[in-house]
Amino acid sequence: MKIHHIAIICSDYEVSKNFYTEILGLNILREVYREERQSYKLDLGIGDHYVIELFSFPNPPERPSRPESCGLRHLAFSVEDVNEKRKELIQKGLNCEEIRIDEFTGKEFFFTQDPDGLPLEFYEE
Repeated sequence: MKIHHIAIICSDYEVSKNFYTEILGLNILREVYREERQSYKLDLGIGDHYVIELFSFPNPPERPSRPESCGLRHLAFSVEDVNEKRKELIQKGLNCEEIRIDEFTGKEFFFTQDPDGLPLEFYEE
């Protein structure tokens, strides 16, 4: 039917919470601390649309490599204006790659990464 959400485990909860909410602008839908797991679970949305679960766990293993390891390669967000989004993220201190053109669609896109090195793509719709 559709993708319900994407789960991300972070190494530093406060840093990642700030990144996804203050830098990327996702909305906090719910935040829970689970004492038995020593873990936060932060539900994030674009508007009211639930998209990401951000988890903290004690001592999670690092991501194997970036980005060509088996498993999730990257997350992609739709944006109205790739150039404006890139400028905005650079002003907020992110290192953003140069804008590229999708050879099949002709659309513009670029990559950056979250605090744990997860590649994030911004794709113009």
